[in-house]
Amino acid sequence: MSAPAYGVLRQVTPTASVLLEHNPSSMTLEGTNSWVLRGPGASGSVVVDPGHEDLEHLTLLAETGAVELIVLTHHHPDHAEGAPWFAERVGAPVRAFDESLCVGGKSLVDGDVLEAGGVRLSVLHTPGHTGDSICLVSDGQILTGDTILGRGTTVLHDLGDYLRSLRELIALPEGTTGLPGHGPELPDLAATAREYLAHREERLDQVRSALETLGADATPRQVVEVVYADVDKALWAPAEWSVRAQLDYLRSEDGE
Repeated sequence: MSAPAYGVLRQVTPTASVLLEHNPSSMTLEGTNSWVLRGPGASGSVVVDPGHEDLEHLTLLAETGAVELIVLTHHHPDHAEGAPWFAERVGAPVRAFDESLCVGGKSLVDGDVLEAGGVRLSVLHTPGHTGDSICLVSDGQILTGDTILGRGTTVLHDLGDYLRSLRELIALPEGTTGLPGHGPELPDLAATAREYLAHREERLDQVRSALETLGADATPRQVVEVVYADVDKALWAPAEWSVRAQLDYLRSEDGE
């Protein structure tokens, strides 16, 4: 794998470029992808997920040109923390599903259509990673935030919501380019969503099997030690969050 191109705006599609923040970690992969969307001949742009309040990164992002609108895919700091500073710097409103994140603009709802920077964005509410997660569909491409990553799988808050979101993404046209919040772009987002769904169903089967051995009242940590035994222990903490969501899902099924 080539070295990440920090600080360099990279063109990905005719209307989407990415500026990679230098905040690599086990959770953010190479770092946060800040997306700059600009239609042909447009004087301004839409910036999606400015990232942490990392002034070096945000200054470079501001220098990519005039900004008409800032959109956040969800509330996590590696996507949203820098938005207020950036909004003041570029003089653009911030819009998000969570009203508390908005600056100078109203909150988004499923089905909203945004027009700015020469592009048209349709808002798709895709909870699961967080309750306020959204994706943005635009002209054969979709910005997925952390709902689907460019590599690996995402941590979950609510599995039931997430499975429903995946099924909605599977319905996208074949060949829709995925532009994730972390990791490389994806050539066919619907195909990746199908792979995610199969993976989640496989993990659920593994958790069910672990519960048969450990007992129905097993803790998330006990399940992680069985199901994720072959995974680097450094990743067990985020895995525990996902297992908690899986256990909540399975126990709610049993309670129905």
